[in-house]
Amino acid sequence: MSQISQIQTKGIYHGLPVYPECLKGLTAIVTGANGISGYHQVKVLAESPERWTKIYCLSRRPPAIPGGLPKHAEFVSLDFMKEPTEIASVLKEKGVKAHYVFFSSYIQPPPKDGGNIWSDVDELVRVNKLLLSNFLEALPLADAIPKRIMLQTGAKNYGVHLGPTTLPQTEDDPRIDLEPNFYYPQEDVLADFCRQHSLNYSIAMPCNILGAVPDAAMNLCFPLAVYATVCAHLKQPLHFPGGVTAWERPQDQSSAMLNAYLEEWTVLRPQETLGEKFNAVDGIPFTWAHFWPKMAAWYGLEWTGAKEEGLTKVEMPYNLRGYGTKAVFEFQFKLTDWAKTPEVQTAWKEIVEKHDLVQKDLGDIDRIFSFADVGLGFPHPFYFSTAKARKLGFFGCVDSTECMLEVFNDFGKLKMIPPVPMVGGGSN
Repeated sequence: MSQISQIQTKGIYHGLPVYPECLKGLTAIVTGANGISGYHQVKVLAESPERWTKIYCLSRRPPAIPGGLPKHAEFVSLDFMKEPTEIASVLKEKGVKAHYVFFSSYIQPPPKDGGNIWSDVDELVRVNKLLLSNFLEALPLADAIPKRIMLQTGAKNYGVHLGPTTLPQTEDDPRIDLEPNFYYPQEDVLADFCRQHSLNYSIAMPCNILGAVPDAAMNLCFPLAVYATVCAHLKQPLHFPGGVTAWERPQDQSSAMLNAYLEEWTVLRPQETLGEKFNAVDGIPFTWAHFWPKMAAWYGLEWTGAKEEGLTKVEMPYNLRGYGTKAVFEFQFKLTDWAKTPEVQTAWKEIVEKHDLVQKDLGDIDRIFSFADVGLGFPHPFYFSTAKARKLGFFGCVDSTECMLEVFNDFGKLKMIPPVPMVGGGSN
């Protein structure tokens, strides 16, 4: 049976759904609304005020949206590490009740000494399972059970942080139980809750999320923008930190805006998406070899690419695909070490003073820059299948390089970095 889908373009985002005009008067709760995913979910829903007539933004701090929240959005301060009864009390007091919930709250515990950003796996599981379970238990206490809940998890579903996996990564791949992973108990908690209360849910799984928010942790773009800004200030070339494998291997990226468009579409779909997981990626091939010269051009910089000699090598713990060898991280240097040097620290102070930036120092360098080190050194591909969503009618895509430029510019609007000089023109 033939089926016709209408699609549209919004800026750099293409193939987005067109919804019927009769779809209106909906309400939404967005948790983690000041984080990279929740913030952009609010932005996407706010584009359609007739469809989404009320948006409750739940987080400890308000979303830092330039110009403030839309008129039909309301911020409610909540800490989901509190007891469910306390959360429910606030929900009832503020009259928070909605048709749909978009849950993207997340806590990143400090890494173990000498470990990567996700090394304290037990604490990751404990705090992030509690975030979700406390919130869910509060909903019936507040008489606020929705029609549907959208949970955002991520790429660690596939164990890509542990070693190379079978390609492409598809939503029905089995769980990886070699180390604790908080996504799995979150999924189980959500499924149990929805069964008990006769409501529906869906799950979205992005890769590296691209977006600008004041909290720069777990953000690939901010440390890259700082690196390019400082190199331009010091009139130094933009050196790629990794080896050839990372330089040329495909790596899916996930625009926070496109993720939000997908998640809106998923909750508004009919029965096909109930209880289903969907990969959330940009859908256009990306490599550092393709991106690096373009970023250098934005800042008017000379650049160097990957090297094959003199590299520090770190073997990943597992080979999840069951054939071949373990993957090996290769580094010429790490941005985490670079950011700690006196030369860079002095340069950033000069840049802050010249441009009156709000980011007075580089913050928790280990927390912020180690995420970029992982992204720039990753030795095996992220190649997430988007077949499931496409078969059901979601055709959204964005060029990740164009998205990164948009994110750099957004960081400039937040005065976290200076404006991108665009010495070498656009991204194409």
